[in-house]
Amino acid sequence: MMNNDVLETPSRYGLTAILLHWLVALLIGAAFALGVVMVDIPGLTPTKLRYFSWHKWLGVSVLALAALRLLWRWWRGVPPAVDMPRWQQQASAIGHALLYVLMFAVPLSGYFYSLAAGVPVVYFGVWPLPVLMEADPVLKPVLKQLHITLVYTMLVIIAVHLLAALKHHFIDRDGVLKRMLP
Repeated sequence: MMNNDVLETPSRYGLTAILLHWLVALLIGAAFALGVVMVDIPGLTPTKLRYFSWHKWLGVSVLALAALRLLWRWWRGVPPAVDMPRWQQQASAIGHALLYVLMFAVPLSGYFYSLAAGVPVVYFGVWPLPVLMEADPVLKPVLKQLHITLVYTMLVIIAVHLLAALKHHFIDRDGVLKRMLP
């Protein structure tokens, strides 16, 4: 039986961590793109409703995979930081912590926004998620704004994360990015 973390070394992430990282990144990008497209569709069309469902499915998938990713990170740990200034290590730790918080907060805020709107979430159209609150027309706009704010906060943190990775790769040439590449 082949070890699924055959690429893992003390200085790089294993295959499971790498796959979870890039799969979550891809799903977040797809959920954002779909969210932008769906809200620009006027009216309540079948296409718009389908896109809302897909957007929710992506969100639930991100939430589940983020939980798996966090458990994997706790179980396997992370490679030690490369040699870099202390402020960069602290910034990296803060950025990663914020990303993990947002990987949970964004889908959960969308989930509760959907419930406040009176629309249950049915994962892949098959598995209904628990209805933890009744429709609430007062809370609905608050949760909608929270969801939007968290999404754009996440985009900013992702942009900084990406720019830092590119800086480490092209300027510092310290191998930080290569640790997360297959």
